Amino acid sequence: MQKYTLISTRFMKEAMDNSLPLQLSHVRKSISIINRTYTLIHSTALTALLYYRVSFFFQNPETRSHTPTIPWLLVFSGELILSFIWLLGQAYRWRYVTRTSFPERLPDDKHLPAIDVIICTADPKREPTFGVMNTVISAMALDYPREKLHVYVSDDGGSSVTLYVMKEAWAFARLWLPFCCTHGIKTRCPEVYFSGAEDDEDGELRGNEFLEERQKIKIEFELFRERVMRANENCGAGGDSINGDHPPMIEVIGEEEAEMPILVYVSREKRPSHPHHFKAGALNVLLRVSSMISNSPYILVLDCDMYCNDQSSARQAMCCHLDPKLSPSLAFVQFPQIFHNISSNDIYDSLIRSAFTTVWEGMDGLDGPVLSGTGFYMKRVALYGTSIQDDTNITELRQSFGYSDEFIKSLSQKYKPNISNGRDSLAAILREAQLLASCQFENQTKWGEEVGFLCHSVCEDVLTGYNLHCKGWTSVLCLPSKPQFLGSSITNLNDLLVQSTRWASGLVDIGISKFCPFLYGPLKASFLQNICYAELSFYPFYFLPVWCFATIPQLCLFNGIPLYPEVSSSFFVVFAFIFLSALSKHLWEVMSTGGSIRTWSNEQRIWMIKSVTSYLYGSLDAIMKRFGMRNAGFSPTNKVSDSDRVKLYQMGKFDFRISKAVLTSMVTLVVLNMAAFIAGVARVIVFGNWEKLLMQVLLSLYILIMGSPVLEGMIVRKDRGRIPYSITLFSVVLAMVILTLGSVVLLY
Repeated sequence: MQKYTLISTRFMKEAMDNSLPLQLSHVRKSISIINRTYTLIHSTALTALLYYRVSFFFQNPETRSHTPTIPWLLVFSGELILSFIWLLGQAYRWRYVTRTSFPERLPDDKHLPAIDVIICTADPKREPTFGVMNTVISAMALDYPREKLHVYVSDDGGSSVTLYVMKEAWAFARLWLPFCCTHGIKTRCPEVYFSGAEDDEDGELRGNEFLEERQKIKIEFELFRERVMRANENCGAGGDSINGDHPPMIEVIGEEEAEMPILVYVSREKRPSHPHHFKAGALNVLLRVSSMISNSPYILVLDCDMYCNDQSSARQAMCCHLDPKLSPSLAFVQFPQIFHNISSNDIYDSLIRSAFTTVWEGMDGLDGPVLSGTGFYMKRVALYGTSIQDDTNITELRQSFGYSDEFIKSLSQKYKPNISNGRDSLAAILREAQLLASCQFENQTKWGEEVGFLCHSVCEDVLTGYNLHCKGWTSVLCLPSKPQFLGSSITNLNDLLVQSTRWASGLVDIGISKFCPFLYGPLKASFLQNICYAELSFYPFYFLPVWCFATIPQLCLFNGIPLYPEVSSSFFVVFAFIFLSALSKHLWEVMSTGGSIRTWSNEQRIWMIKSVTSYLYGSLDAIMKRFGMRNAGFSPTNKVSDSDRVKLYQMGKFDFRISKAVLTSMVTLVVLNMAAFIAGVARVIVFGNWEKLLMQVLLSLYILIMGSPVLEGMIVRKDRGRIPYSITLFSVVLAMVILTLGSVVLLY
């Protein structure tokens, strides 16, 4: 871990002398006690389940012969995997904390450190340029000293339209920023402000002068919108393609305006013959380029659709970064991802409630939350990997950071670039920055390995955060009452499953690499923190027990073979308790964080859908990459809204226009459970052996209830988002084949 910070000695002394803290944390003892008690009770029940399953193999052979061994072993294996991942997940719930920041206690603006804002975009066709520019303008309008704010946009697609609209955005920002500062505008994303989505400005109480100026700014904003839209149309008509073969290009916009944050366009060099490492590679280029132009000690990273909803996030983050108790070991301050386009019936769990109310808050009580890819303020020196002293050998630095002596100079605290010394000085800086943005610069260096954002996984954020925690750094979660950043969430099933597959692949990449938490972290990170990362890395392996429980008990039920205790057995209570306990605990967590029973059912349903689709395909993808059977790939999440799909989402109806292979697997499992449920009920009615088969009947019924949208899409719906008849027919045939083959294997 670094043995120094970039905070000035003068401010550290002032902070130490100040009796009022910049932030306070509070342990939520009642929730921690409830969680620990639940863990103990549920673990005891799981131990009883384990005893029941193991004792089967010591029963009388005649008694055991009535139950096939293979299904029993498969179900037992699923229960073991499910229990193991559940146990790992209890580390999140061990110690909850909440934090309160006091921005008003920060020092004067002249003592605040500078901040570089980094915004990544890759494809204007999938990430609408107008939305990206609103994010850029909102970042420029943060409540922070203008001379200490620098905004960088990474255009990984090398599109000329992005550079053009950035210049237009800067021109509009020259009007927008003074307007916001003069009138104390709180909503500083212009699109949101003028749409009336945030009606908190009390415009009618400000007088006619304000209203006239507001109208003038609104007219300029509409003209800005028209220019951006026209540029996008011309880009499409002119065939300005996005490709992976273009030279580096860097341009500084507004360097002569002292009262405005500078805006920097960066398009790194990309060649088909060189790996570019996706978002991690883009972030590392921006890390180097920004060191030449501004070299701010702190970095804010934002996704291109994650606009600044509140202007105070920088000051909120500095309350943690400049706190004398936290600062020496604090690497980053993470804000939660919150979305503005969530419907009241969030059928796709687009809110990702559990991540930010369970995982992130729970880890904040340990060594800090995981890095989340956007909305975090990072200490620049934390990404440099090794301690840099004035007497460090220059050869060693070149081996780590590359052959740019100018960049190596920037590693020093004393290095202060100045781009306002004339065009010759700026031109020299840009030439060096273009070298740093070349695709060959990282060759034979430690970039992406030990320096910067790590490139071993498409989940570069999780891996980088884990590596920082293993080096002794900490992090904190900042959760103000007003969301600091708002983004666009996914509103259709296809994009949800594509994104979830990518995340699953990236997490398993970590779990089966040299960074496996069971191998890499035990001696480097704290025990519970390492367990949290282990649960994240192997979370996609939930597909194993879910597939098992969705098929094996059903095949046995179809053939009248019991796999669970009879109702009269004391172990029936154990199994029933485990099932109801897990559901009840999840419901309690949902309700205690402001959710509802509908939220709970949506989360359960989406977890099951992801488990049988995204987690399966993502895990297979990671394993195939590991053995060299396929190359790594990355597709940006689609940010373009389809009105038809959005309408279905707002109505609470699933849009089943997804991959045929994925859809077939979902429909087949629902048909399989329907057939098993009908057969099981018939057996109970005809033969009366309900005591032996009740649990399997209830399991199939539960899956059918969770799969009700699939049934609706198969049978009831007639709209464009329904399940095609061809998929339904093929899935029915496939389910019948599985039932037939299963019957042959089980009975003979």
